[in-house]
Parts: sequence; structure tokens; C-alpha cells
Amino acid sequence: MPGWAFFITHPITVMANKVVLDFEKPLFELEAKLEEMRGYLRSSSRDQEPSDQEVLNREIEALELKVETLRRSIYKNLTRWQKVQLARHSERPFTLDYIYMMTRDFVEMAGDRYFSDDKAIVGGFAILEDNASGFSQPVMIIGHQKGRDTKSNLYRNFGMAQPEGYRKALRLMKLAEKFNKPVITLIDTPGAFPGIEAEERGQAEAIARNLFEMAKLSVPVICVIVGEGASGGAIGLGVGDRILMAENSWYSVISPESCSSILWRSWNYKEQAAEALQLTAEDLLVQGIIDRIIPEPMGGAHTDPETMAKTLKDILVEELRTLKAIEPDLLVQQRIDKFAGMGVWQEET
Repeated sequence: MPGWAFFITHPITVMANKVVLDFEKPLFELEAKLEEMRGYLRSSSRDQEPSDQEVLNREIEALELKVETLRRSIYKNLTRWQKVQLARHSERPFTLDYIYMMTRDFVEMAGDRYFSDDKAIVGGFAILEDNASGFSQPVMIIGHQKGRDTKSNLYRNFGMAQPEGYRKALRLMKLAEKFNKPVITLIDTPGAFPGIEAEERGQAEAIARNLFEMAKLSVPVICVIVGEGASGGAIGLGVGDRILMAENSWYSVISPESCSSILWRSWNYKEQAAEALQLTAEDLLVQGIIDRIIPEPMGGAHTDPETMAKTLKDILVEELRTLKAIEPDLLVQQRIDKFAGMGVWQEET
């Protein structure tokens, strides 16, 4: 999906310096009213009678309960399209955010040694450690990187990697294999870059090569969909021993907008397309495509990035402990069997 599609299909409002999605407006309006009442109580506490303050306190408590009830009602009953919107939230943590919150001594590595350095994909060695359990492991961590405003999005190409990005990722994976270090990939892309120049430089071959080589890596590979996971752009970093998925992310062969455009010749049916695609973490866990869902803070990862990063880090440490105990040959065979067993088919004699 072209990068500019985000701005057309993703209705947002800025309220009190916060980016608010359309379905969140009732909650934020109620929260604004609650904050206004709290402010009034603070500013007029000296002039009010105790009885008046008590009445206002009761009203505030009732409104707090109403806010919390509405918040749970909204975020515990999200539609598939609403989860797509949350996955695209401009304040959501991106790959570099997770790297700096979860690891230390990150050394970014650049270039594919063939053409150039693709800024839509970042990666390098870092140390993942858990002081509580004494776990410390150098890892190769690679992921898609988006921008937060127009300038940085242009620099990062909206997180849409070109062939040199996938070739850079593969170079880093092979380097990790050489030094026997686990690989962690963080997936967050609206798709591989669809421009003609990317096709001229072998976009399809670069993604296919990654699938082939990732299947054979002799080190543990953990893939995490932290935001958007669209089409070949996502699967180019998505072959691993364990596939994890953030609670409010999506992973699909096509975006809802593009699916709507193909089937109905219009993006107006994107919500129906999202329902039909079954692209949420819950859907894919049932289908056996992913192995585990990473819970997010109430309201999405962007509401508490530090808690989200700690949750992801704890899960990565747990998964790495398990995978490191498996012999390399068995690890590769299990990975191949895992993907070979996906899907449903029937052979006709």
C-alpha cells in the first residue's frame, strides 16, 4: 500500500496535543471534562465550603468510574479495523524505540554491500539482559523503522523497505549466524516499497532470498509483529522459530484498503475487508500462524511504551532460554516443519 494511503484512510484528531482516533473521541472528551472538574476543585478549594467540596469530589469519583468503564468497553471490544488503526498510531513505539528500551550497547550496522543503505530497515548487535534472572545474551536485532512526521517518514520511506533493505537484513542475519548469536526481527511495515525502481533492483528476489535463507539459519530466530505486518514486506523478515504478535497489531497478505480496492473498486469497504481477512493476533493464533500474543497496556502500546517494552523483553528472554537449548539441526528442521504445516490443502489422486 502506498505510504500516502495512511493519511487518506486513517482519520485522526489532535486533542490536547494527543492524536485521537475516531472511535476514541467519546473517551477523550469525557477525560477532558474530568480534568476540567479536577482543575476547578484545585483552584477553588480555598473558597468552597466543605460540603460543596464533598459534593464535587463525589461527582469526580462518579465521572472517574464512568471514564474507566468506557475505556474498558472501547478497548476490550475493538473491531478488526480499529485494531488496524491502533497498529498505525503515529505515537506507537517503533523498532528503534524498542531497541533502546529493551537492550543496551546497540551498534547499528548499515548497508547491503551491493547498492546502498535502506533507512526503512535498521539493525545491529545489542545485548538483551534480565538482571533479575541473570540472563544476558548478545543478539542481532533487525526491524522496520517508520518516522513520526512527514520529514522523518520521507527519510524512512514510511517503513517500506526496498531490495537493499532486505539484503541488508540478510547480511546481518548471516553475520549473526557466523558468530552464533540469536536473531530477533521486529516487523512494522505497510508493505515493501512498490516503486518501479525497487522492482528493477529485484524486490521479489530479495524477499524470496530472505525466506529461503531465514529458514536455514542455524541460530534461534524470533519474529515479532509490533505494528503493521503487510504482505511480502512483512514476511521478508518473518520466518522464525517463534512468531510473536502484539495485541493490537495486524498481519495479512494484503492491507484492508488494498483488499477493498480490488474487490469493490473502492476503499470505502475497508472495514468489511478487515473482518474478512481475519488479520488480528487472536485470529492468527487460532489459525496457527503465530505462537504467542504480547499483551499491550490498556489503550495501546503508545499509552505506556516502557511497560510494553518490558513485557516484550520478558517474553523474548523466556523464548530465547527455550530456543537456545535446542540443537541447531533440530532447530532448523522444526522451523521448516512449522511453516510447511501452515495452511490447508488437498491432493487429488
